[in-house]
Amino acid sequence: MALNDLTRAWRPHPVRPPASGMSRRRGLWERVHLDPWLFGMLLLLMAAGLVVLYSASGQRIETVMAQGIRFGVALGVMVVIAQFSPATLLRWALPAYLVGVMLLVAVELVGDMGMGARRWLTIPGVIRFQPSEMMKLAMPLMVAAYLSRRELPPRLKDLLACAVIIGVPVVLIAKQPDLGTSLLVAAAAVFVVLLAGLSWRVIGVLAALAAAALPLLWMNLHDYQRQRVLTFLDPNSDPLGSGWNIIQSTTAIGSGGVFGKGWLEGTQSQLEFLPERHTDFIVAVLGEEFGLVGMLAFLLLYLMIVSRGLWLAAEAQDTFGRLVAGSIILTFFIYVFVNVGMVSGILPVVGVPLPLVSYGGTSSVTLMAGFGILMAINAHRRLLPR
Repeated sequence: MALNDLTRAWRPHPVRPPASGMSRRRGLWERVHLDPWLFGMLLLLMAAGLVVLYSASGQRIETVMAQGIRFGVALGVMVVIAQFSPATLLRWALPAYLVGVMLLVAVELVGDMGMGARRWLTIPGVIRFQPSEMMKLAMPLMVAAYLSRRELPPRLKDLLACAVIIGVPVVLIAKQPDLGTSLLVAAAAVFVVLLAGLSWRVIGVLAALAAAALPLLWMNLHDYQRQRVLTFLDPNSDPLGSGWNIIQSTTAIGSGGVFGKGWLEGTQSQLEFLPERHTDFIVAVLGEEFGLVGMLAFLLLYLMIVSRGLWLAAEAQDTFGRLVAGSIILTFFIYVFVNVGMVSGILPVVGVPLPLVSYGGTSSVTLMAGFGILMAINAHRRLLPR
């Protein structure tokens, strides 16, 4: 052995300086499998949402406290799911999908009726929930699990198999009827297929087929669903009936101007002209009280969350992780786009809440569970071969 080699071998190892506060914090985030930037933005969105909800609910502190408890549960679910490995999620994709389909069948047979729809299952004394919410996560997991085991981009037979996987739960949800949720569930799965590498030619053919199927879809819509589309095209055709919601929401947003009327000072919302102001139409309260500036601030926060989510999805090192993570964050974007679009009058009303701002427990838990899956995929990326 050369002298230099002996010298290097016996040279004392340098003493490492104590870990800085930044390093310790980074180590903590890694141990709990959370992304600090995404986690912080989600907390900020929840806090801002509670402020808007207090006004939208008619200043009912009990409503805000109930929503805060739901947010706490949703955060707990996110942290728990973030501890699972992508391999575990892959194994559970098929069981979760099958359980979800069976629960949807149970809704069709013995589900609870409410507001003309059969969407809920009740376990007496325990819980009342919507199985369709579960499919928002089970669907992309199942489609991603199927495609990740096959050659990509998917071939025709794989696309047909995906169509069956997607079609069964979507039809069951649409029959409840719940067109908005069925479209969101379908979108979550379609994003997986698109991210699997479909060519633009195939996308064009599928888009043409979808357009050709629109007349058939129109004929199978319920009367109230057709009325929603007609109201979207001409809200003033029934200003005191089906057009009331959209007219009041656009009036509220327009009256807020650039800087808004001030927190708790909205006339449309506080005088209860605006229906469903603490759920689907909470954006109108935001626009009236905080104006264009407030709405842009919320949209910027949403954009930052989506951007961070897409970055984490791009960092995933296996096909399953990339497909699931990309689908989850793009579906979150669709939530925001559809809600803001329907409240501002550029889309038909389909009953989609504003993520983590509208009042509701099931949707919040589902969304945060999705972010838990996203963080689990990101946290375990170092364990996967490059």
